[in-house]
Amino acid sequence: MVCLACLLPLFLVPIVNVLPLVFDFIMGKIYRLFGWEYRKPERVPPACPYKPPSKQTEADCKPAAAEPIKPGSVDDKRD
Repeated sequence: MVCLACLLPLFLVPIVNVLPLVFDFIMGKIYRLFGWEYRKPERVPPACPYKPPSKQTEADCKPAAAEPIKPGSVDDKRD
């Protein structure tokens, strides 16, 4: 027997994925009542979570050269 809490994510994922479609459908009906045209916004395609990060070449990863500290530039405040 499987607990219901373990099955909950199986049902939530499809519901969450359908929410934008339901919203667009309802907004289209509401706009039609007022005689307006509802245009669906352009959605960004989902990014693959398993895609490896872009590789940087060694030329892109050069460390910045550290500037030497001059003795007069350091503030020593003593009260």
